[in-house]
Amino acid sequence: MKIAVPKETKPYEKRVALTPDIVKSLLKAGWTCIIEEGAGVSSNYPDETYRQAGASIASSKAQVYSEADVLLKVNAPSAEEVQLLKPGAIVISFLYAYTIPELVHVLQEKQISAFSMDAVPRISRAQKMDALSSQANLGGYKAVLLGANHLAKIFPLMMTAAGTITPAKVLIFGAGVAGLQAVATAKRLGAVVEVTDVRPETKEQVESLGGRFLEVKSDEGVKTEGGYAREVSAEYLQKQKELVAKHVADADIVITTALVMGKKAPILITEDMVKTMKPGAVIVDMAVESGGNCAISELNNTVVKHGVTIIGESNLPAHLAMNASDLYARNISTLLLHLANKDGFKWEMEEEITKGSLITHKGELVHGFTKEILSKK
Repeated sequence: MKIAVPKETKPYEKRVALTPDIVKSLLKAGWTCIIEEGAGVSSNYPDETYRQAGASIASSKAQVYSEADVLLKVNAPSAEEVQLLKPGAIVISFLYAYTIPELVHVLQEKQISAFSMDAVPRISRAQKMDALSSQANLGGYKAVLLGANHLAKIFPLMMTAAGTITPAKVLIFGAGVAGLQAVATAKRLGAVVEVTDVRPETKEQVESLGGRFLEVKSDEGVKTEGGYAREVSAEYLQKQKELVAKHVADADIVITTALVMGKKAPILITEDMVKTMKPGAVIVDMAVESGGNCAISELNNTVVKHGVTIIGESNLPAHLAMNASDLYARNISTLLLHLANKDGFKWEMEEEITKGSLITHKGELVHGFTKEILSKK
């Protein structure tokens, strides 16, 4: 079976689905690999490194798609790209299928079996396939560096002959993988770090990294799925806003990471809250692609509003494309080798990882969560 890797076409994307080292391991496992010319250049993997690894280089996207038995991508293919695939081909990539019903329909029509990296169950035996975590980890790190770069002061306490510089204050919304990495990075740089999250069980993790957890007192249970909050009441969010309002006003940098599966990201920082912030403060909105946690952030723009710099980068892992591609290639190849061998796919339809990540198969939408969300649209 032939694995094909095209060059990513999504704006601001620099990652690639396979790196030369992973190509070598797949070739040893009996697969063949074709890589589109220039696919890895933005990740510092030139074509020659793929040739040396044993892959063939295709000069056109059409060749890559038409020859693919298995297409590996970072981002979801476009409808036009799906049409270039042969019927019965298999796609593995990030899909977020519940957000793209039109593409799901095209995949069904073309009889494409599509596995989604964002739907891999977050269970212990699938940790090496967890691309959400590997990419969010890098994103959380980069968010702190971007915030620090735009802040006109240093992070650590510094005692000098001219006087003492107090440490910067960093407030982080969300203690998932990205938020916890942001805590660790900001602490290493010497900042005072505070964290708020709707999941009380994250308190211990935050405190173990040296952060202070801002806890919302409530009897309400928070529903989670796959490590993400799935449903939080408006009343709970209001209590959270009231709790953190004064901390937002006091913060030098605010980093927001809060996402809700299948829904628009919740607004956690209103424009009125931005107006209370210090001149020169910075907000890094990591949820901007899902609608944003800050009411006035702008997708893929860095803007200054009410004296506050608001960073709306949608793809922070792509800023670290070499590491991000390396980790993603390990994630996707591990999933591939779980699902198939060189002779074909196993199609163990009730196996937990297969069932959790398979979106379309034999012209049908087979993924339960995606069905549930799309039925409401």
